Amino acid sequence: MSKQAIGIFDSGVGGTSIWRELNALLPHENTIYLADSKYAPYGNKSKEEIIALSKKNTELLLDKGCKLIVVACNTATTNAVQHLRENYNVPFIGIEPAIKPAALNTKTKNIGILATKGTLSSELFHKTTDLFTNDIQVIEQVGEGIVPLIENGNVDSKEMKALLQVYLKPMLDANIDYLVLGCTHYPYLIPQLLEILPSHVKIIDSGEAVAKQTKAVLRQHELLNNTTNKPKLQFYSNGNPKVMSQLLGEGFEVDYLDF
Repeated sequence: MSKQAIGIFDSGVGGTSIWRELNALLPHENTIYLADSKYAPYGNKSKEEIIALSKKNTELLLDKGCKLIVVACNTATTNAVQHLRENYNVPFIGIEPAIKPAALNTKTKNIGILATKGTLSSELFHKTTDLFTNDIQVIEQVGEGIVPLIENGNVDSKEMKALLQVYLKPMLDANIDYLVLGCTHYPYLIPQLLEILPSHVKIIDSGEAVAKQTKAVLRQHELLNNTTNKPKLQFYSNGNPKVMSQLLGEGFEVDYLDF
């Protein structure tokens, strides 16, 4: 079992930001990544639709023999991970926006979160926010239009910059000192965000924490791959594989798969 792959899925290419952290921390683990770009974004779908898509992705990864599944999508985690854990017999790692560290460290008592509608409206997100932000103002912003631009390879476009300026203005007016990225696509925007945000505003996402949690759960279940062989890294997209190839850079092959 330990040599079997870690499965990772997202509503597209964004979860590769999580995959990078996993691969950096666990360089000998085999991985299979599913980019469900055909149905992106998940953020504007109903809970029932998100659960159905998450089950489809999970079953494909299980068919490929995965030993653990990382739900590399905030919207899928907040809406579907409980259902997945109740219905499939493998460990699942979910992703939540990093509200806790932002709330614990803010000096201005104002933090911003940029996320999808599906994440911001979910019960899990509200529970986490209520738990840690009693005396803190949270400026929530739905990142409408961001995921489709990234999925179409337009990360550095004028349209993206214009959207980000509009979405960040209320946060800057409120004097935030932390910006939480609540979607795994959004770390690819950090270069543009750094151009817009004042230098004292810190940007945080969930990638490193997810990688550490994955390692801990693998160890707990005695599933860590302790070999030092070169890992097999598989990437599948049901959208345009070229977009993911560009994000990953040279040396990675992305295959088209209809799922």
